Amino acid sequence: MTPAPAAALPSTSPPGLKAWVLAARPRTLVVGAVPVLAGTALAFAAGARAPWQAAAALVGALLIQVGTNLANDHYDHVRGADGPDRLGPSRASASGWLSPAAVKRAAFVCFGAAIASGTFLVASAGWPVVVIGLASVVAGFAYTGGPYPLGYHGLGDVFVLTFFGLVAVGGTYFVQTGSVSSDALATGLAVGALGVAILAVNNLRDRVTDARVGKRTLAVRLGPRFARLEYTACIAAAFVVPAALSLASGRAWLALPLVAVPLAVPGLRLVWTRDGSELNGALAATARLMSVWGVLFTLGVLR
Repeated sequence: MTPAPAAALPSTSPPGLKAWVLAARPRTLVVGAVPVLAGTALAFAAGARAPWQAAAALVGALLIQVGTNLANDHYDHVRGADGPDRLGPSRASASGWLSPAAVKRAAFVCFGAAIASGTFLVASAGWPVVVIGLASVVAGFAYTGGPYPLGYHGLGDVFVLTFFGLVAVGGTYFVQTGSVSSDALATGLAVGALGVAILAVNNLRDRVTDARVGKRTLAVRLGPRFARLEYTACIAAAFVVPAALSLASGRAWLALPLVAVPLAVPGLRLVWTRDGSELNGALAATARLMSVWGVLFTLGVLR
């Protein structure tokens, strides 16, 4: 497929380094960081003291997140999904800030660096880390790249829940403790649900332009009402899980994330009453909620 012209979207070109920072989409890094924070807190509470493993897991998670963002920037441009009518922030490839080839190379550099960071974890946690790491990298690429891009076939939500939820939290816990616990997996569901909520807003906002280029997200396949219900269910899950963990364990502090319930209101209100570019505010609100949730959960576990 022939890429769209480099200057498809009119915008002021930022300086080189800033262009790369914007292409990496640093505001999304909370999706990669919170699972590691939560998994590390659970591992610490279980008696593990593995700061180097925790650091390596964080580096690997952030590199996969950035690699996925860059691959998304490149392949959405190549597939024509980032046209002049884009409602979200400008993309580096489509705006002509960076060449699509350079963005693609940078994505693979990030994926390669993530694999390299995992070699240390293999030495300490064994070969299961190889499976976890390679599967995460392949899925990050396949989100918008390859012959069957997950995000274009309504599988992006499953990808986020699995790899930025269950795998990220469970994997972080595993490399520090050598085991996987039911608490870690339950927490992975809550964290992954917040990541899916961010994706649901994005897909709700972009459903018209996505449908035009054949990007069949769940919002396109099942409609805006489904996307709004999905968002609401994901936000609810993020609070139900810590409440359930608290009740099951008798540890009241595990319910500390419930303090953040008021922060969920702005995003919910926007999702149910706004559309199009006005949903960018809901994206920001949900990312803030995820950040605060992660801090509160960590404090509750370590209390």
